[in-house]
Amino acid sequence: MDKLPVLFVSDAVVLPGMVVPIELDEAAQAAIDAARAGSESRLLVAPRLGDRYATYGAVATIERVGRFRGGEPAAVLRAVGRAKIGSGVTGPGAALWVEVEPATETTTEHAKELAEEYKRLVVAVLQRREAWPVIDQVNRLTEPSEIADTAGYAPYLDDEAKRELLETPDVEERLEKVIAWAKDHIAESEVSDKIAEDVREGMEKTQREFLLRQQLAAIRKELGEGEPEGSDDYRARVEAADLPEAVREAALREVDKLERGSEQNPETAWIRTWLDTVLELPWGVVTEDSTDVTAAREVLDADHHGLEEVKDRIVEYLAVRARRAERGLQVIGGRGSGAVVLLAGPPGVGKTSLGESVARSLGRKFVRVALGGVRDEAEIRGHRRTYVGALPGRIVRAIKEAGSMNPVVLLDEVDKVGSDYRGDPAAALLEVLDPAQNHTFRDHYLELDLDLSDVLFIATANVVEQIPSALLDRMELVTIDGYTEDDKVAIARDFLLPRQLERAAVTPAEVTVSDDALRELAANYTREAGVRQLERLLAKALRKAATRLATGTEHVEVDLDNLKDLVGRPRFTPESAERTSVPGVATGLAVTGLGGDVLFIEASAADGQTGLNITGQLGDVMKESAQIALSFVRSHAAELGVDPAVLDRSLHVHVPAGAVPKDGPSAGITMVTALTSLATGRPVRSEVGMTGEVSLSGRVLPIGGLKQKLLAAQRAGLTEVFVPQRNEPDLDEVPEDVKQALKINLVSDVRDVVRGALAAATGNATTKSSVAAA
Repeated sequence: MDKLPVLFVSDAVVLPGMVVPIELDEAAQAAIDAARAGSESRLLVAPRLGDRYATYGAVATIERVGRFRGGEPAAVLRAVGRAKIGSGVTGPGAALWVEVEPATETTTEHAKELAEEYKRLVVAVLQRREAWPVIDQVNRLTEPSEIADTAGYAPYLDDEAKRELLETPDVEERLEKVIAWAKDHIAESEVSDKIAEDVREGMEKTQREFLLRQQLAAIRKELGEGEPEGSDDYRARVEAADLPEAVREAALREVDKLERGSEQNPETAWIRTWLDTVLELPWGVVTEDSTDVTAAREVLDADHHGLEEVKDRIVEYLAVRARRAERGLQVIGGRGSGAVVLLAGPPGVGKTSLGESVARSLGRKFVRVALGGVRDEAEIRGHRRTYVGALPGRIVRAIKEAGSMNPVVLLDEVDKVGSDYRGDPAAALLEVLDPAQNHTFRDHYLELDLDLSDVLFIATANVVEQIPSALLDRMELVTIDGYTEDDKVAIARDFLLPRQLERAAVTPAEVTVSDDALRELAANYTREAGVRQLERLLAKALRKAATRLATGTEHVEVDLDNLKDLVGRPRFTPESAERTSVPGVATGLAVTGLGGDVLFIEASAADGQTGLNITGQLGDVMKESAQIALSFVRSHAAELGVDPAVLDRSLHVHVPAGAVPKDGPSAGITMVTALTSLATGRPVRSEVGMTGEVSLSGRVLPIGGLKQKLLAAQRAGLTEVFVPQRNEPDLDEVPEDVKQALKINLVSDVRDVVRGALAAATGNATTKSSVAAA
């Protein structure tokens, strides 16, 4: 083994064949001095990467000792071979001496083939850089080991890779590594060159298009032609538009961005779209309201029958605005001056068409916004304009469509607004419908304050309970519960029939419809709160009449005699008498999304384990009502004249139409009556209906929707109803003809209901006595 001074360098890896300059610090100077003094000017140069020392180094000779241009001492070393570092030994001077074992290298035919392949790769890399002198030097190399060690000059290899080469004494293995690295580098270089070429071509194309556009603009200027359509001067348009000051400033800021940017800037397109939207909004356009209260009421009466409460509300709104205008008070805009009305009621009662009549009576523009099924909050507030395909919300689009800042906006089906991962549109409507906030409504797309305080919002809904309480609190509730039979006949005569005669292209002289036929259609062919199905039946009858006229008949009269031939058999017949003919069945009154309806509750008993089975797809509230009703009947069996043993059987309470979900706090007294009827064997009177919740002590609790339930009772042919005493104030809303057609019993104790609802006891009754005190 040889003994050489060692020089550890941390900023480079020296491979055999390389000539490198080394700056001489104290340790390097000691190694150079030791080499020149005792080892034939040879020393070992080894890399030091981090805290680890190499196991191999390069044996180097000192070519020259001098200084760099800056005056720092330096030495030029030539690496002539690699050697394995052994243990440390002592030697002259202050340098570190180690034993070294020169690496033995054998040249094989395979190594020569690998060397030629690597040489071709190196030449290919150098040709890309046009380093022709270096290429000549590489071509003169013949030894595989020398060719492999030229990788020490490769700039694409890091120090770790070069150290790996230094510590690989086998020539073939070393060549395989450098070949793989060279191929990877060439592949990366080709991709980079391709990207650079594409970028350069794109820049050249952009510059060429810019030059051509400038030339085109100069040519148009010389010819006296304007800009093509759609490229108007936005600055002039903004300055000429009647915009609020804050809106003008925001628009001019966007115009500045547009003028500074190029046509290729992706922001240009959405800035233009935003400016177009802002300029198309009717910022300063306001229609003048009609302040003639009498004329407005005439318009409402001409378009709709009944609906006195809604008409009164609109006339009151007009009267207040007229007085404010007379006294010089602010009428247009201003915080909290808007009105938000919620029209709630079953389908077909005229909620949507009433909005059009309100707009006509006021002399305002009318816009309808359908909210049914809307689940995306952006549909109300708008999208952020940086998104592709961004649009303002439906409220802003409605104002734009109306062409004025004070239209009548009908928010249709507000109870059918949903929510999911895209947000809660109902929550977004809170700001729109709050008169104290909507004077500064901010759409996400516009990002500008929009004054909605003078917009008359009219919302419609079928089921008030489905509207979030916070949203319902922002609106003034006006209920439209439905029409009586007389109302339906009047509506059909005055509104529906003329419209359908026109659509069927027949005249009143050719087809006449009797009032008796209209009443029959309203009573036995439809069972609805509104008049939508009634209008469909009228249309069907007129189509049949038109067919007869086309076949030679001169005149068709629609009356009771030929009604079945024209529209078919009656679809509804009174069934209360049939359903309640047996004990255990009671007729209740309920409210659904389609209005009021009758609800039959059946109870039966069978031998078996004591218990209560409840069916009919009932909600939790109605299931609890059944449990409460059974508990009350059992605990007050003596008062009700019921043998307690009769109730200690397997009881079954069923509400027919099991496919329809049913829930709500209004069936308690009906269930008590049905169970008492079952236990006493006395059927419930067929002409009696009832509604009300019951407590464990027998108190009758108030319910909602009384008007709709009484209308349903009249439609079903009932003549007597039991309602809670605490609902007496609600009777003021019930039409007089309904109150005259029904005997309305106000009750506070369920025992009164049982006394009045059950038929008189007969000899076949299963109980020993009648109802307690009766």
